[in-house]
Amino acid sequence: MNPLAQLMFSHIAKTPEDYEALYPPRDLPPGAKVTRIAPSPTGYLHLGVLFGATVDRLAAGPPGNGGVFYFRLEDTDKKREVAGGADDILASLLAYGVTIDEGFTAPGTEQGDYGPYAQSRRAEIYHCYAKQLVEQGLAYPCFCSEEERAQARTSQEAQKLRTGYYGAFALCRNLPVEESMARIQAGEPYVVRLRAPGSEDRRIRFDDQIKGTIEMPENDEDLVLLKSDGIPTYHFAHAVDDHLMRTTHVIRGDEWIASTPKHLQLFALLGWKPPKYCHHATIMIEDAQTGGKRKLSKRKDPEAAMQYFTEQGYPAESVSEYLMTIVSSDFEQWRARNPGAPRSDFPFSLKKMSVSGALFDPVKLTDVSKGVISRMTAEQVAGAVTDWTQKFDPELYDLLIYSPDYTIGIFAIDREGSKPRKDIAKWSDVRDYVSYFFDEIYQPEMALPENIAPVDAAAILEAYTPLYDPEQDKQAWFETIKAMSPALGFCPEVKAYKADPAGWKGHAGDVSTVIRLAVTGRRNTPDLCSIMKLLGSEKVLARLKQAKESIK
Repeated sequence: MNPLAQLMFSHIAKTPEDYEALYPPRDLPPGAKVTRIAPSPTGYLHLGVLFGATVDRLAAGPPGNGGVFYFRLEDTDKKREVAGGADDILASLLAYGVTIDEGFTAPGTEQGDYGPYAQSRRAEIYHCYAKQLVEQGLAYPCFCSEEERAQARTSQEAQKLRTGYYGAFALCRNLPVEESMARIQAGEPYVVRLRAPGSEDRRIRFDDQIKGTIEMPENDEDLVLLKSDGIPTYHFAHAVDDHLMRTTHVIRGDEWIASTPKHLQLFALLGWKPPKYCHHATIMIEDAQTGGKRKLSKRKDPEAAMQYFTEQGYPAESVSEYLMTIVSSDFEQWRARNPGAPRSDFPFSLKKMSVSGALFDPVKLTDVSKGVISRMTAEQVAGAVTDWTQKFDPELYDLLIYSPDYTIGIFAIDREGSKPRKDIAKWSDVRDYVSYFFDEIYQPEMALPENIAPVDAAAILEAYTPLYDPEQDKQAWFETIKAMSPALGFCPEVKAYKADPAGWKGHAGDVSTVIRLAVTGRRNTPDLCSIMKLLGSEKVLARLKQAKESIK
């Protein structure tokens, strides 16, 4: 038995073989993938995390299809941990339709045979494998102080060498075992480092499932495996956890490509087959100051936090649908062919992911969201808007809940049919969209088009008021408008007006615009006949009168 390993890990009773038996290979159907998301509980859900989780879920396939997508928590950095952060991230993922098969599957719920799924509760497992590496001479205690490390970095920079703990700068690499044991017994703090067998002069090649074959220098740095408090570094915990949890595909941002040689080396030294690595492009955003593209920033960009989309009132479905346009290059073509199909039907392939920066485009998000909302039923829109306003717009909430049928009626106008209107992109747009339905927030405005004189507008309202019939349908209403137009100097047909514009003041559409302005204060609205039916004759007549008086 290696005396140094026994001294360093006297508390470890289990062997690697014990853990191999405890966490056996999964019984998976051919081709099934095991993917994971492993966030740190340091705050809110980031758009990049949702993007990555979406890809992981797609790669594993829909729940019950043979693949596994699990949630592992990297909670070893207690200084940065936010209370309730893990539950907040998980709840947000579920709200955006990212379901979890194993690990932390819901706030307060952990399930699966490969746990514990929080790294803070896996210390003995990491120590067991660190002990094995020390026994094999592949790891050692390092007693270098921060001052010594700083001096080494200064020397490396002065010599224009890359910084790091390697070669002649790995001061503790070749300490005699006796000296190391004596320093440990004396209570001197230390970290556990890998004795890397690599050389920067040698190259490694690996097949990235998204970017193709990548060639890089071999790792020669004696990276830290366990910090002085016994907590593992990301590199070491990643290797141990992904092996024992039997992850088949590690999907992550391409900022991790530089670390892949370290991870492949760890898997090789531990005697394990590595997972397949899949590095996707980082989400970029246009910089308003420079006009160039940069990485989406937690500090600079409100869009980085999913809370931003909640506060703005973007439906989760809209954000998820938009993310799919970034995730896969062929999603939009598929959606055009399958407008009503669930996203789970999309034949996702890692090979179809972009190898360059994926640009977050708020204009495109708005367009996608309008499409999503246009396909909702009036009841769904009314329910979602009511829920959102309860938290973010209490005044509008009180108006909406006063008469639920009236509220549903608002959103039902022009919603049915092959080409529903796309006026709403997010729930914060609704106040303006519905304002003319509620006297409490309605702001009358008779801003006439340039081609309509005030005297003609007043004459139109004077002529229409006695003709107003709340029982008319859309066709009968517009026939009334056309019939009254000639006497006012307006052509009843648009085509006839275009043939002889000098002979008329305008056309029937201009007449209806004046009435629309009088009733809603808008030039552009959904079907005006339907709006007037919902408002009721008393309110319509009052607004016609008020508008006519305002012109005078």
